[in-house]
Amino acid sequence: MNKGIKGLWAAAMAAVLLCAGHAGADPQHSEGATVVRERGAAEQNIHERTAGKTNIRERVAGIIGETTPPQNRVFASGSSRMMRRWDVRAEDIGGTLLFSDSPEYVKESGILYRDTVEGDARVLYYHLNDTAQPKKVAVILETDADLAIVSVTRGGASTPSTDYLRVGKATQIAYFDPAQYEERIYVAKERPRLLSPVMNTTVLAPGELVYGVYDFHANAPVRVSVVMYGADVDPFSFLRTARVLPRDEVALRGTFQRMDRIVTLPRAYAPMRDGAAYFPIGDNVHDLYRSGVDATDGTPVVNYGNYGILYHIVLPIMGRGQVRCFLSPLGGVYAGAVTAVSDGQSRLIETPASRAYFGDQTLPEPPQIAKARTEGLLVLTQYTELADLGTYSAVHPVTFAYSPPGASNLPVNIILLPE
Repeated sequence: MNKGIKGLWAAAMAAVLLCAGHAGADPQHSEGATVVRERGAAEQNIHERTAGKTNIRERVAGIIGETTPPQNRVFASGSSRMMRRWDVRAEDIGGTLLFSDSPEYVKESGILYRDTVEGDARVLYYHLNDTAQPKKVAVILETDADLAIVSVTRGGASTPSTDYLRVGKATQIAYFDPAQYEERIYVAKERPRLLSPVMNTTVLAPGELVYGVYDFHANAPVRVSVVMYGADVDPFSFLRTARVLPRDEVALRGTFQRMDRIVTLPRAYAPMRDGAAYFPIGDNVHDLYRSGVDATDGTPVVNYGNYGILYHIVLPIMGRGQVRCFLSPLGGVYAGAVTAVSDGQSRLIETPASRAYFGDQTLPEPPQIAKARTEGLLVLTQYTELADLGTYSAVHPVTFAYSPPGASNLPVNIILLPE
């Protein structure tokens, strides 16, 4: 999602098999789907070369002892653990997602995305001021109804910055803040309103990024326009003459129905019986990207990365013992947050909590490890980068609220370990 990490993407494209996750350094780019296809072919070739030579578990075990730079140490030095992929079930529900990230690097004032919604909706905007003048980005609401009431139920945006990972993490912390609120906005004919008044006071210097996510409900149809305009310009006057800017080559904008995804385990996880397990999020293999339409011209689009999709990860637990949960980045640098709800309590967890970001220490994986992953096996070692999501039990199971953070890389693994 930003130029600062496109070098990692180029490296991943140059060595598809060796990258830790298929999305490379910029998971929102359309090349992500190409990487999945190329990687699948490469892994098939590996299977053909090694079939019948060695049991895959033995091949993986032979690599575990290789030395790599340490990061998070869950186990004692030299120890490791084989994990197996846990099957999950996904269901898409909810209202309408409006996703505005193209053009990402905005070179002129204009309308960045626009569509009309009613009912439950979410708008995500992610744009960088690529001009030489200060700019503002705002979400403007209009209606043809006599009166539309827009209730904002959750949301947040970061202070603009050239530190894109900081912007991404700060926005997620604001969005996932357990302290929910509701703000009502009254939109009438000939009286457009801002989704948030602070948008018209937030200035982006040249080169700065702004990122915001807001959930709302509209009781009548409202036209939602994401616009970039001059810092000294009235946004409503600007909207009357503004034109819709063309998409960039990444084409990451659109309208997507069913803005939430419920991910659950078909069978409850029993820590003492089931051992170490994992499942991927945002890999477009086991967790598929959403398809939608660019409402400005009717073009079909794909949300590479599922940005703006709110995941509800429900983890049923059974039996005795506790499970310790982790998030592990696979595609490169990563900085975000999740909410954990357990025993009636909601807790905000930064990912990672001890650093501004992580994922920069994840090494390329050897061919044997890539082959193991195609068979649902993965090695967890003391060098795997992890963000601790907490420890839970059958008495107090957990549901995580998660959404892929802007400026970060996918996929990630959710890891379950017997405590």
